[in-house]
Amino acid sequence: METGTAEPAGPAGQGTEPVWTGLPRGLLKLRRLLLVVWLVPLAAAVGVLLGLFAGPAWAAFALLPLAVVAWGWPLLGRNWRSWRYAERADDLLISRGVLWREETVVPYGRMQLVEVTSGPVERRFGLASVQLHTAAAATDARIPGLLPEEAERLRDRLTELGEARSAGL
Repeated sequence: METGTAEPAGPAGQGTEPVWTGLPRGLLKLRRLLLVVWLVPLAAAVGVLLGLFAGPAWAAFALLPLAVVAWGWPLLGRNWRSWRYAERADDLLISRGVLWREETVVPYGRMQLVEVTSGPVERRFGLASVQLHTAAAATDARIPGLLPEEAERLRDRLTELGEARSAGL
């Protein structure tokens, strides 16, 4: 996990510089495995079927899914490195994106529900995701691929801070 990368805080009065935390490497491994698991069998099937029914020259189109694997491998790494989050005194920051950077600021007092989810593939890789629900329906506040212990710690901390902040409203 990448920790300790500080960047300037937003507007004045937002507190000290946030300490950004990156996502575990297991998420990158999971995404790369899914890329290979889907596209390599597809390449084999395309190669065999085109080779049998259209001729050996057409079987070269089986290289297209393999080219997507070669192209997607480094892109998944760049995307994984772009995800990070920071806990500040009054809100949670989530930053992501390579070409289009997105930074979501979720005030603790606006949180209504904090969920920890983990599907079968995520569990196999020892990962969990945190989903934040606020009063705004369009809020896309989620942090994928955390270690389960960190996801539970974050859920408990955010719930506690949310209850404390909302009581003051």
